[in-house]
Amino acid sequence: HIFFSMLYKIASDHGINVIISGGNIATECIFPNSWHGNAMDGKNLAAINKKFGTKKLRKYRAVSFFEYFIWYPIFKNMITLRPLDYMPFDKKSAIIELEKTIGFKRYRGKHGESEFTKFFQNFYLPKKFGFDKRRPHLSSMIVTQGISRQDALIELEKPLYNSAEINQQIDFVCRKLKISRTDFDLIMLKPNRSCLEFPNWERQLRITKYIYRLFVKLTGINLNERLRSR
Repeated sequence: HIFFSMLYKIASDHGINVIISGGNIATECIFPNSWHGNAMDGKNLAAINKKFGTKKLRKYRAVSFFEYFIWYPIFKNMITLRPLDYMPFDKKSAIIELEKTIGFKRYRGKHGESEFTKFFQNFYLPKKFGFDKRRPHLSSMIVTQGISRQDALIELEKPLYNSAEINQQIDFVCRKLKISRTDFDLIMLKPNRSCLEFPNWERQLRITKYIYRLFVKLTGINLNERLRSR
């Protein structure tokens, strides 16, 4: 939340209206609706913190619904470009190129770049919620011919995490979150909750999409296409 909110704010303050994103269809075009969660939903973040947090988020900046969907894209004329969608993108070739040119060191999994993201995707999500994010990632690569289905199934057979290292990772996360290992174990045993149980953007988003589709139908003006054709 802080990263994206500051990204938009600083870009806007300096008159920059194009954001470059590494997101791409080749590896990220499939995601289950049942794994619902809008990572940008600042309203949801505030509601959950109000219910369970111990402090108010006075200085914790998040993007509001108005900023994300109206202020920045319409009034500030800001767009997000994804260059990898405009070229043939092969993840394996990209990794090899990075290794050759900048000494990139590959890691296991899609988000093994830090201890926290590695723990979150390889242990917490599958263990707590049953969400193995390799499935949508590999499915995306299958349909875009980045990997064969057989190779993807072989990849899924591999263990998600190193059992010898997981306790160290859990201790690391507990220290960062300032909770005890007992608290963590209790959280893992509690019934799962859905983000949709708390106030969120969903209703506003549905209404905004409906109004936008109606606007395009009545005027023939597609704002997204107009912004990208500048």
